[in-house]
Amino acid sequence: MQTIRALINWTVTQTSARDSVTRHKGVVDTTEPLRIAGRPVAAHLRALAPDLSRRVLARLLEELPVYANLPGEEVAGDIAEIVQHSVRMFADAIEARRVPEAAELAAQRLSAQRRAEEGVPLEAILAAYQLGIAMVWSQVSAGAAPDDHADLREVLDLLLGVQRRILNAVTESYLAARRTIDTEEHSGRHALMAALLSGTEPDGTVQAAPRYAVLTLDLERHPDEDAAAPDVAARRKIRRVRDTLDAFAERPCLAAFRSDRGTVLMPLNEESSDPEHAELRALIAEAAEVSGTPVTAAVATADSSEIPTAVTRTAEIVDLVRATGRAPGLYRLQDVLLDYQLSRPSAALRALAERLEPLAGKPELLSTLRTYLDLHRDRRATAAALHVHPNTVDYRLRRISELTGLSAHRTEDLGELHASLVARQVSGGVAQTAYNSA
Repeated sequence: MQTIRALINWTVTQTSARDSVTRHKGVVDTTEPLRIAGRPVAAHLRALAPDLSRRVLARLLEELPVYANLPGEEVAGDIAEIVQHSVRMFADAIEARRVPEAAELAAQRLSAQRRAEEGVPLEAILAAYQLGIAMVWSQVSAGAAPDDHADLREVLDLLLGVQRRILNAVTESYLAARRTIDTEEHSGRHALMAALLSGTEPDGTVQAAPRYAVLTLDLERHPDEDAAAPDVAARRKIRRVRDTLDAFAERPCLAAFRSDRGTVLMPLNEESSDPEHAELRALIAEAAEVSGTPVTAAVATADSSEIPTAVTRTAEIVDLVRATGRAPGLYRLQDVLLDYQLSRPSAALRALAERLEPLAGKPELLSTLRTYLDLHRDRRATAAALHVHPNTVDYRLRRISELTGLSAHRTEDLGELHASLVARQVSGGVAQTAYNSA
């Protein structure tokens, strides 16, 4: 900003009489591009946009600690994109010799809204724009000569005008987003979700849908959450998942998230058919892709009055899927029906888990049994999956039979082996509840 102030002072003191007369008469040639040091300013700035954007980004990371602590993916993605977009906007303004209208600042507004949702301070965002504008000015004014005075002054006027409009738009969008976030817990949607989850009658502030697709989502930790700004990375991950779900639904979803788990009520119209399971599977896959982390989810369709039961069931399905080592993705009750039933609290659950107690402390035997059953008792496929010789698989299966009395080669033992394996796998979660209440 000192560079800009110095130029303003220079402009005031160096204005020639001839230029003053020309400006007073309103004679300005807009057919020729603005030039500084013999270069068309707009074309020069546009050509340098990629390199200049990288240098601006480097300065942001060096001089503004908030940006240095942002997730690397965000800096290289969203932040880099808005920096280069803004540099090109300056070039467009200089070429057109006009300040952009408010409607042309949608990208800056959206960026400010996202930073607000991620908790980036407004003062850091404004400082970043001011730093970038100062670097643009330094670039375009380099090598200026006294003969460039008129064009130099017009370029400065344009840059200051663009700066003023951008900072106004960014501040307005940021504060609006923060107001929405800060009052969300008092909003009608929050109250509606609280009522639906508790099974109480909504107060009518927001109309409940007749039916909902109830989703429980388990979000694995994003690599950026291990960096210097884990809270920002977690909020960014959640925002991307929520945006994806909202874009799919006909109405905004009701959602409650923490960093690793979320409950989503997706409204369904009474007259429309339920979403196809294939569509929902693709939706969860998309959410995983945009958030950059695996997502395990369970879904059930329920009337408004049935939502508490549906939420409990989908949470249990997610816990079961995670406990049994299944791949991330979307699951329904029918996808895990047998394992779900086997994991229900009962007198038999502890006994089933204890059938494999002789294998405790022998993870290679448990892993071999699980893989052998998952691969439909194909010893060669099992050996390939475990990176061992097929004879090693045979040896381990014999040891399992010797220790437990159950053979994976006997059809009558397969059901009990599978049930015991499921009971043991969930014993740290679902089954533990049964043990504690027994």
